[in-house]
Amino acid sequence: MKLRYFGHSACQITTEKGTKILIDPFLNGNPVSPVKSSEVGADYIILTHAHGDHVGDTIEIAKRCNSLVICNFELGNILEAEGLRIHTMHIGGGFNFEFGRVKFTIAHHGSVYPDGRYGGNPVGIVLTIDGITLYHTGDTGLFLDMKLIGELNKIDYMLLPIGDNYTMGIDDAVIAVEFVNPKIAIPLHFNTFPVIEADPEDFKRKLESVNQGCTVLKFGQEITL
Repeated sequence: MKLRYFGHSACQITTEKGTKILIDPFLNGNPVSPVKSSEVGADYIILTHAHGDHVGDTIEIAKRCNSLVICNFELGNILEAEGLRIHTMHIGGGFNFEFGRVKFTIAHHGSVYPDGRYGGNPVGIVLTIDGITLYHTGDTGLFLDMKLIGELNKIDYMLLPIGDNYTMGIDDAVIAVEFVNPKIAIPLHFNTFPVIEADPEDFKRKLESVNQGCTVLKFGQEITL
């Protein structure tokens, strides 16, 4: 299985069978993304919340690729009205898809669609695919229940924001990783805009000082999990 990071919170997972899953595909308006929406494909798109820098290019990609969009109920209603194929879920619920299992967790953030419509609760995503479990926290602040998420799911890779201002900053993100105790932490949601500038290498150093593993991905980089 492969993971590619496009910057901000946008990621693409490619399973061993070749299924492509996009998370929060903010590409065209993303100043650090090395690709545009026309250059990626997706069998599935998973959204953490309704903000424009996370829904991003979902409509264009999903219509072109006939992707199934997985998201919360309220956001699903908005996107279904745009003609997309939708599977709605909510916090605490899980579902077994062809590629693996998706479960939504809490996330402390907002969720309003770009036109002002209510986009439901923001979520984190626990993905279990090909025997590997990833936790994409979505945009969130630090919360104590991350300990429970880690205990229940035995996380291999934790993808989490470090940019501060709208989400956790580096110091809170270090505590979040200690709570979840994944094998590897991967920082997200930094350096897209000046207000969320952060040094991912500082995050890595602080994690290593508490014996937590960290991989910093360059924008566009793909790794094998």
